[in-house]
Amino acid sequence: MKNFYVIKYSIMITMACIFMANDARAQDNYMPYSFDFYQKFNADLYSTSTSEHTALKPFFSIDSVFKSRYDSLMNYGADHKDHDLGYKKLFNEHLIDVKSLGSTFYADLLPDFEIGKDFSGSKNTNMTSLGFQLGGSIGARFFYNFSGYAGEAVYPEYLNTYINQVGIVPGQAYDRTLGQNPEWYYFTGVASYTASKFLNIELGRDKTFIGDGYRSELLSDNASPYFFFRLTGTLGSIRYMAMWTDMNDPSTTSQYGINRNKFGVFHYLDWNVSKRLSFGFFDSLIGFYTDDNGVARPFDFNYINPIIFTKPINNSSNDPDKSLLGLTGKYKISDGLTAYGQFALDEFHSTDFFSDDGAYDNKYAWQLGFRGTHLFGVTNLNFLAEYNTAKPYTYSARSAIENYSNNGEPLAQPWGANFRELVGRFNYSYERFDFSAETDFGRYGYDLNGLNEGKDIFELYTDPAQTYGNYTSQGLTTNMVYLQGKVAYILNPKYNLRLELGFIYRTEQNSAFDDHTNWLTIGLTSSFRDIYYDIASFKPH
Repeated sequence: MKNFYVIKYSIMITMACIFMANDARAQDNYMPYSFDFYQKFNADLYSTSTSEHTALKPFFSIDSVFKSRYDSLMNYGADHKDHDLGYKKLFNEHLIDVKSLGSTFYADLLPDFEIGKDFSGSKNTNMTSLGFQLGGSIGARFFYNFSGYAGEAVYPEYLNTYINQVGIVPGQAYDRTLGQNPEWYYFTGVASYTASKFLNIELGRDKTFIGDGYRSELLSDNASPYFFFRLTGTLGSIRYMAMWTDMNDPSTTSQYGINRNKFGVFHYLDWNVSKRLSFGFFDSLIGFYTDDNGVARPFDFNYINPIIFTKPINNSSNDPDKSLLGLTGKYKISDGLTAYGQFALDEFHSTDFFSDDGAYDNKYAWQLGFRGTHLFGVTNLNFLAEYNTAKPYTYSARSAIENYSNNGEPLAQPWGANFRELVGRFNYSYERFDFSAETDFGRYGYDLNGLNEGKDIFELYTDPAQTYGNYTSQGLTTNMVYLQGKVAYILNPKYNLRLELGFIYRTEQNSAFDDHTNWLTIGLTSSFRDIYYDIASFKPH
């Protein structure tokens, strides 16, 4: 697999040699993905008069009809004549912002300071994180952005349970303490070169999201960032992405102490059939660099093959890789309402797939949702209602390192598998104020009596609780209710610096335990990244 690294770094050198080229294109603006921030563009993205590729995120604003909306958000109040230079620097500009002929550079400090209280546990909480970002452009085609954070926190017990089981601060990085007060380092970086109006080339460490919903059954921003090389081509109604990733898995150190990293290959084709109807086609391959003894695998063209659907979906015992196929779709019913969905196929055996025998190797997940804008005629009031489910053992594999994860967390739904979920989201923006609310009702099954019931994707699916008769939420059936509300005042839109007040109500109930969380927080926070707290651990408490 040394060839894989040779290819990656050769591409990086090539990019460095050519990025100084110029053309008439305007500068691209890379938009790190954040669900709440992206909702501000719904009216443009899901209008019946536009034909945008909405399922592949993050976006570049120059490529989209919402560029004017993006510019107005990023420069809100900047042209006010009564504001002096000090005011503009604090509330409208980057901390360092340099523009010269053919290039730009900016840099910011990114504070995340939060205090709170979990009333159900009578526990004071806090989170302290200090970070930075720097970025800019060289010429009209090259853009870069880097960010890094160092953080520590005191969390409610349900998050401590998750961190202690997984060893990862949700969506960010290793917990360096593995105790009650986690500490972590987190960094991302993206270098993007637009070779032409048809092709964009990216190299970096970040996340990718595929879908039009809040969750993704194919590829989400749930797990920690990973190194990637990505090609994205657009030709009329077709957008095609091929991505190669370098990932790790802390749970799969071999008996010889070898840290067994793994790689992923992802393809996604998005087709706008019309301004209302779109379909997307997805496949992925997860493989490992070395065996348990540290012996490197022979090089295979499948690792660099950019063509979608050239890998079968059988996951047979003599196949060393894990594959996943997927389908996405959306239909704009009106300017204010869009239906969307996904289907992920993890393994296909026709005899079991078309029967109701509950075979353990009958593994798939699906999603159906509706989203819209201007609810009740209120401008900028966005809504989403979504149902997600995954059969037991979906995303798991014959060996732990092959499962659909990165850095100890699922690459798709944060709950793993063996679940049903109904989630609703509301977002409203007025001038510098942002309001959001979430309702989430879930049912999933934990392992019971030492048997693998199918929720924990890090367990081997070849050792199921039973061969037939499996059903979704089997095992220790657990019900979760999650309610969250947030109100924020945007101090500086350039790096999303905001004062934020939030409240979370969460219950998790089954026959073995009954947990409650009532968590109030207030803080100064920044950046556009998503941190998910509507999660559940993989094992019972």
